[in-house]
Amino acid sequence: MSSDKKQYGRWRPSRRALLATAGLAGGALWAGTTAARLARDPSSQKSCGRISDIDGIQLARPAPVSMPVHDPGLQWLSKGGEINDASCLSQTPVYGVVNVRSEDDVAKAMAFARANGLKISISAVRHSMGGHAFDDYALVLDMRGFNAVEVRTEDMVMTVQTGAVWHDIQNVLHPRFAVKAMQSSDIFSVGGSISVNAHGMDHHAGSVLGTVRSMRVMLADGSVVTCSRGENADLFYHVIGGYGLFGVVLTADIEITGNAVYRTSRKTVPASTFPQVFADEIENDDRLGLFYGHLSTAAKSLLNEMIIYRYDRVEGADIASIPQLGEPGAVKVKRLLLNLSKYGSVFRDLKWFAEKNLEPKVESCTVPRTAAMGEGEACLVSRNEPMHDSVPYLFNDLKNDTDILHEYFIPRPAFIAFLEDVRAAMRRHDAGVLNASVRVVHREDTALTYAPAEAFSLVLYINQSSDERGNAKMRAFTRDLIDLTIKHGGRFFLPYQLHYTGKQLLACYPELPEFLAAKRRYDPSGLFTSTWYRAVSALVANG
Repeated sequence: MSSDKKQYGRWRPSRRALLATAGLAGGALWAGTTAARLARDPSSQKSCGRISDIDGIQLARPAPVSMPVHDPGLQWLSKGGEINDASCLSQTPVYGVVNVRSEDDVAKAMAFARANGLKISISAVRHSMGGHAFDDYALVLDMRGFNAVEVRTEDMVMTVQTGAVWHDIQNVLHPRFAVKAMQSSDIFSVGGSISVNAHGMDHHAGSVLGTVRSMRVMLADGSVVTCSRGENADLFYHVIGGYGLFGVVLTADIEITGNAVYRTSRKTVPASTFPQVFADEIENDDRLGLFYGHLSTAAKSLLNEMIIYRYDRVEGADIASIPQLGEPGAVKVKRLLLNLSKYGSVFRDLKWFAEKNLEPKVESCTVPRTAAMGEGEACLVSRNEPMHDSVPYLFNDLKNDTDILHEYFIPRPAFIAFLEDVRAAMRRHDAGVLNASVRVVHREDTALTYAPAEAFSLVLYINQSSDERGNAKMRAFTRDLIDLTIKHGGRFFLPYQLHYTGKQLLACYPELPEFLAAKRRYDPSGLFTSTWYRAVSALVANG
């Protein structure tokens, strides 16, 4: 032993050992800090600036030379200021935002706008991603406070003010009743769902269109009309899927259904077999209440593997014993796994492994098994449970980062060939795809339909940086996917980013000029507007 070691009476680590220990400690600290950052709740709503143009079409407009004084008789949430949507890439100056709590609030705001040469935009939770709910210097109607729900059990209909969100509606309906058709998440407003003709997990019910019996709509001149399939039918089919351009939907009569207890199950299949599995096991199975499919986003099995989630009806269940709806659990863990998958293929592999192998072991079974005779160890949930998900894990506190939805509707015979082309495009663009889901869509007869024939839809959730480089990369990827959609005879969904060309837009929606002409008939002064409306009008005009 050296004299130094004898002198101090203990072992002295070498410089190399000290450096290694420091490195390990620093790595552990970095990993812990990074994990905490990736799992952290958002500190505020993100606003990442604004995509300024589409192929030379300027989205931003110059400020008016003068603006009218804000009417003190209106309930202003803001006078001036800026507004954004879920993309965080649509930051837009507005004249002001009015808090709507009654039909009279809508009428007064519209009268003020008409008298002062202002435009009206209709807004709620703003989860469309291309400026669909506001426009430069428009007077924005914030409908979220206009949210009453009345349930009529005798004819299984609810009358809903259109600022109500599905999360709150489910709490009103539960435990006896349930929503027939809505998105797979409950964070959207009824008015927003009507404006895009939303669809979800119940392939029997189809889209929102199939459940709306009638609507009361305030037109640009302030008159209120009722529309349905038998009354003012042309307006009915333009308002549903009409992106808020034809009037303010005040109330809607929407069909509901009885709540039910479902047995949950899942299985992994090759994605190439899905159309056959759908035809053999899903399409005509009346016991099946809800279903959806998740495609692999892992590097080796990208879009090649698919987990099919089933919710099969349990007969004879005691609805009265169904517990209250809960809120999502393990939020930080889910957020961490999702955000880690933004950092490369290793973490995407981990996320897919967790979904395939770990999630079934911690599945939330919320209905007591005693509520259904003979169910043994089955995992039971109520119908409302799978859709009562406000997806808090999708929202994060990451800077220079946003996650964007896409959806593509493809004729069913062409779906697998389309998936093969999409897989190649994902690899070609090194796209940060976080989630890929499959839904079933029926023919939709709205004026601006996304499904003129039976289709499967591919829903993609894609990460991008929110700087110009990220926008340019997303634009190129989007246009590539739309070209593939056109190649296979499909259409892309319009509530998302404005990255398409005029040629692509008209190839997928050849009826758009007629739709815009109808908009001008119902709203000759152009009172109702949005950034999206101005953009698509310019794209159509430029051909």
